Amino acid sequence: MIELKHLSKTFQMKDGAVEALRDINLTIPEGMVYGIIGMSGAGKSTLVRCINLLERPTEGEVVIDGEEMGSLSPAELRARRQKIAMIFQQFNLLMQRSCLANVCFPMELAGVKKAEAQKRARELLQTVGLPDKAAAYPAQLSGGQRQRVAIARALATDPKVLLCDEATSALDPDTTRSILSLIQDINRRTGITVVVITHQMSVVEAICDRVAILDGGRVVEEGTVQDIFARPKTAAARRLVAPAGGRTAREMASFAPDDHIIRLTFNGSSTAKPLVASLAAETGILVSVLSADTRDIAGQCFGSMMLRLPRDVSEARSAADYIRAQPGVTVEEVTGL
Repeated sequence: MIELKHLSKTFQMKDGAVEALRDINLTIPEGMVYGIIGMSGAGKSTLVRCINLLERPTEGEVVIDGEEMGSLSPAELRARRQKIAMIFQQFNLLMQRSCLANVCFPMELAGVKKAEAQKRARELLQTVGLPDKAAAYPAQLSGGQRQRVAIARALATDPKVLLCDEATSALDPDTTRSILSLIQDINRRTGITVVVITHQMSVVEAICDRVAILDGGRVVEEGTVQDIFARPKTAAARRLVAPAGGRTAREMASFAPDDHIIRLTFNGSSTAKPLVASLAAETGILVSVLSADTRDIAGQCFGSMMLRLPRDVSEARSAADYIRAQPGVTVEEVTGL
């Protein structure tokens, strides 16, 4: 378990003090994939570096498995860090070393015998799907392959915690999905606690169990991914996870007086029943989708959709009543009706 207690970090700059983190209080249960999301400058990278004390907090405590990290001696902290692995956006591989040698490197530092280290490294390259790249060098690999080698290296010392600092930000969408799937699989098979630092909502949706929203160095919202995406309470959370289903005043002015426009908010409805299609099939009423921003999380739909209903008032009301009767859907009348 990771516990952050009243954690703050202030940097002293030439033009004054900068508060990067302010009174952070989080509990990350053992074995969980936990997301920390925020815009650029929110303090995410500072927070993840404080967890393994690469940055010393100005105030507060970092407690991992009941051990307060700030109270450890330098030797004890080095030993503890072997169980807290980290992967980065830019991979940080040693370019002059082969993939096998890169994975062996942390074991060399830990004093593992060469033959044992190489055996373990080959097993890890197999785990990340690169058994044939042991002799290759990082320059010969794609970005996704480099990140897989970095993951193998991170696992070399059998860590209990894996910190992922924007680990997929430099990758294309397909490669990102494959890397996230790999991390999720490793979590399920080993029980390793994973902390995912990201600015990408899609990353949180894909693999995280819980998420904290960081804004201006503070945690402004925390909860399960489903709850945060369904009911964001703060402006920062809405910027990150609330659907963009609303329209601007200029766009609203483009609607005709007799247009019937409604906004739907999906708060965890089942994705098994496509709403617009079922409306047409069951009632014969056709509607136009003006905008949609929805996402499937664990088989449930979150997000919103703007619909134009038929001009006929009775049909429009029938359509709205049908939609209101569906579980997990909230209907807001935008204009007309």
